[in-house]
Amino acid sequence: MAWMAWTIPTAIFFSTIAALLVIFTVLAARWPETPRSGILGIETTRGDRLFITLLGSAFINLAWLGLTEAAQPWAMLVCLVYAAAVFRWV
Repeated sequence: MAWMAWTIPTAIFFSTIAALLVIFTVLAARWPETPRSGILGIETTRGDRLFITLLGSAFINLAWLGLTEAAQPWAMLVCLVYAAAVFRWV
């Protein structure tokens, strides 16, 4: 694995995504959910909202890196607010 720069933040990032996938799989098996329609007008499940959150968070972090000089951990706060909004209204 020497070809990739595995740092503690990188390991935490991928471990968090793996844990989320496991948790959402268990939730789907234990408590199946019917899709709901939100402000996008499309039916979404928990997994769909997780995907939308992860994709949007990637764009938020990229924009943060390219457009601001502020520290990157502040982007996580923006991502958490975004995730709460997605899971509440999408």
